[in-house]
Amino acid sequence: MYRVLLVDDEEDVREGLVIEVDWEALDLRIVGLAENGREALEMAERVEPDIVVTDISMPFMDGLELARRLRERNPLVKVVILTGYDEFDYARQAVSLSVDEYLLKPFSAGHLTELLTRLRAQMASEVAEREDVQQLRDHYYTSLPLVQADLMATLLHRQKSPAYIHDKAKQCGLNLNGERYGVSVLTLHMEGEGKKNGHQVGAIPQESIRADNVPENKGNHGSGGSLRHSEDPELKQFAALNIAEEVWKEQGAGHAFMHQEAIVLLFIDRWGQGEGEKRQQHALENVIRSINHYLRIPATVGSGSMVDSLSDVKHAYEDALLALDYRLVPGTDSLIYIADVERQTAGKLRFDELKQQALTRTLKAGTRTELEDALEIIFREITVEHGRGDIQLYLIEVLTTVWKAAQASGEDMEDIFGSGFQLYADMFRLPGLSQAQDKVREVCVLVQHRIASGRQHVYKDIVEQALRFTKEHYADPDLSIQKVCGYLHISSGYFCGIFKKEVQLTFLQYLMQIRMEAAKELLRSTELKSFEIAERVGFAEPNYFSFCFKKHIGVSPKEYRKQFALTTREGAER
Repeated sequence: MYRVLLVDDEEDVREGLVIEVDWEALDLRIVGLAENGREALEMAERVEPDIVVTDISMPFMDGLELARRLRERNPLVKVVILTGYDEFDYARQAVSLSVDEYLLKPFSAGHLTELLTRLRAQMASEVAEREDVQQLRDHYYTSLPLVQADLMATLLHRQKSPAYIHDKAKQCGLNLNGERYGVSVLTLHMEGEGKKNGHQVGAIPQESIRADNVPENKGNHGSGGSLRHSEDPELKQFAALNIAEEVWKEQGAGHAFMHQEAIVLLFIDRWGQGEGEKRQQHALENVIRSINHYLRIPATVGSGSMVDSLSDVKHAYEDALLALDYRLVPGTDSLIYIADVERQTAGKLRFDELKQQALTRTLKAGTRTELEDALEIIFREITVEHGRGDIQLYLIEVLTTVWKAAQASGEDMEDIFGSGFQLYADMFRLPGLSQAQDKVREVCVLVQHRIASGRQHVYKDIVEQALRFTKEHYADPDLSIQKVCGYLHISSGYFCGIFKKEVQLTFLQYLMQIRMEAAKELLRSTELKSFEIAERVGFAEPNYFSFCFKKHIGVSPKEYRKQFALTTREGAER
């Protein structure tokens, strides 16, 4: 149901609009009634209308100015202008202001209903266009390669839950189901790169290179020459990727794609331990052999260890890059496994991105229960099989994350634990793993509590600064949320949320309250005229001040002063 704000300076017109139109039948709901454009603009901040129906001629701010201001704040709001015949030419300016409809007075309820029905249909059509399945599908399939590439990049650099990855993979047409996963990175040796002692590392002997061995569809691209003589490295990489993709597909090995100027080969083990390693090695050897055969460009592959979860593909990729670094070592083969060149500890302790993110989030914004759950997952990784050094390094990473979370939240660890504290040293002097875990838990609980207390203090401090600034500058007719936020150096969305939470009023309601209280005080204690008081409390227009005063206090400024004087005199007579 769409939200409607009605604006007209004549009360009988407003009431007539409410009564005579069957708003519910039109799937519309009136959320506010305003008497002029300035009041409507302030009300729109609170009620967030979808449609504004407004008279064109009103005091303090006319309908066209209101439309312009509304458009600045919310370009999606629909504006209907109500205009008299003598204002018709003026109303046509509404076209340049992107006013959606205008209706000539006098009009019947039927005319307005017809207009609103048309506008409602237009809004529904705009929504339907955004939701059009075929259009979205066409756009989606056009963007599919980019979506797939983005998911693959996420796999290599970010840790996400397997459920998240499988869901995204399904959406973009990728099958990532498997028992285990391997990552290999392939690079080409271009002319002049990777030479040692005047010889190309891993290069094929020149006498074995024959341009006529390069198939037309693999190495040549309509130029009539061999690709190995091309000076275009991107073209060579593209050709190598085509070969890798073809081999990878034939072997049913997984997915091959380009990432950061290297070819990444994601192996999906659907056969199980033992058989999976054999198939991966066979597929990698075929890729290297095919690139050498068709392109006559030497290639080297670094391959990481198999991992059991898609969440750990990031680690397999990092290991593959480490393995690739060994390609410059003399005597190294073109296929390098990380397990062959570096000692790999089974069940290596990793304080990975998922654990780090979960711990940081719960420290900054979680509950005590959520913190305990995050720590349980972190401690669960540690077993008796891990060496003391590995456990110490793991817990150091945990504590470093805690320290960073505290620092990012503006908390000083020395303030929390006292000057001269030695967090790492104190923990390592503990006799066993259980005591070390208790120490980490204690540190986390204290830091979480301090961050929560500090955040609440920040909220209160921001609101107190805003209140103080407003009280000091309420006489400025241009005082606004934007001006207060500029002073506080924060965004208006963030400010509005915490202000309303702390004060239980919107900023505009609070500002009006301050101005009305100041006006009442001046009416009670001075002989200033109404227009002088209006100026002193932040109203550029005396008439608008009188309108607001009567709206909020119930009587005009003049009547309020009379009532106060009468009450004071009666009190003195008693």
